[in-house]
Amino acid sequence: MTAAATDAPPVPSAPGGTRLTQADLDHCEAAIRTGSRSFFTASRLLPGRVRRPALALYAFCRLSDDAVDLTREKPAAILALRDRLDLVYRGTPRNAPADRAFAAIVEDFEMPRQLPEALLEGLAWDAQFRRYATLADLHAYSARVAAAVGAMMCVLMRVRDADALARACDLGLAMQLTNIARDVGEDAREQRLFLPLDWLAEAGIDPESFLADPQPTPALRRVVKRLLAEADRLYFRSEAGIACLPVACRPGIAAARHIYARIGAEIARAGHDSITRRAYTGAGGKLWGLGSAAVHTAVTLTLPRPVELHARPEPAVVFLVEAAAKAPPARETWADGRSAALLAVLADLEARDRSRAAARRQTA
Repeated sequence: MTAAATDAPPVPSAPGGTRLTQADLDHCEAAIRTGSRSFFTASRLLPGRVRRPALALYAFCRLSDDAVDLTREKPAAILALRDRLDLVYRGTPRNAPADRAFAAIVEDFEMPRQLPEALLEGLAWDAQFRRYATLADLHAYSARVAAAVGAMMCVLMRVRDADALARACDLGLAMQLTNIARDVGEDAREQRLFLPLDWLAEAGIDPESFLADPQPTPALRRVVKRLLAEADRLYFRSEAGIACLPVACRPGIAAARHIYARIGAEIARAGHDSITRRAYTGAGGKLWGLGSAAVHTAVTLTLPRPVELHARPEPAVVFLVEAAAKAPPARETWADGRSAALLAVLADLEARDRSRAAARRQTA
């Protein structure tokens, strides 16, 4: 276990499991209010029985993402997150509000371990500074860092229908593609590139030249426009699944869909320039999203869309749908969720971490 994972002792589970306390919930809510404002706004439309665990889920995911993004020691941060998840699924979470709260929802909702470990794998890919050759490869990344969260949200709503899960994953993919389109300039200035490499080649854009001097050229704008068109396709497919959710949950999920899509609209309004500016939704945009959600929810109650609802899942999210749709496993088998791919990427990061530590010792 890495040192970063042992900064506080684990909390033993209370009889019947770890419980979500008001103090831990308040901490999670504060983290989301400042760190994920779009979700925080949309979450206010969720019923309390879903909103409380959703805030705990998003806080754990958001703080995990920040722990990797905001450090130069990314392999060590991923390994620490691996250890935190191990403790959560053993019922002895690290003594920190987000970990205790996440352990409580794992216990209460029988959260399949494959779902948060998919997120862990996606963050590990970030730590490896991977690039994505094709849109399918980018979907595979987006499935891990975003669609997995959509599947976990379904679990919190007690929804394990495969069609509903597939549409929730569509929404997660769409949101992540929107994030990537918004952050092209910010990522490039950090020498990170998420746009499909074959799209760049088709547009005549050399990745290294672009990273050396990111500019909103007409060719680059066309690539961003193309990515947002893919996001719009997935937003459209996702809508059919909202009618499968509990009625009280539909406005909150519809609001999240419309608020995020609004970011794409802002990028389009700027001529698909996400290099010199970063699109965001202000208070007016969020209110528009909430109003659109109300209209959308009313429509989904009266206009079923079986073609989109029963569409096959995107290949990249099939494993998430299968993990969330099956009957919850017995507690004693939760430790068996890791895939060979996840173990391989963690082994690579562990080797990198050891190599860095040895280099530091030699120069000390």
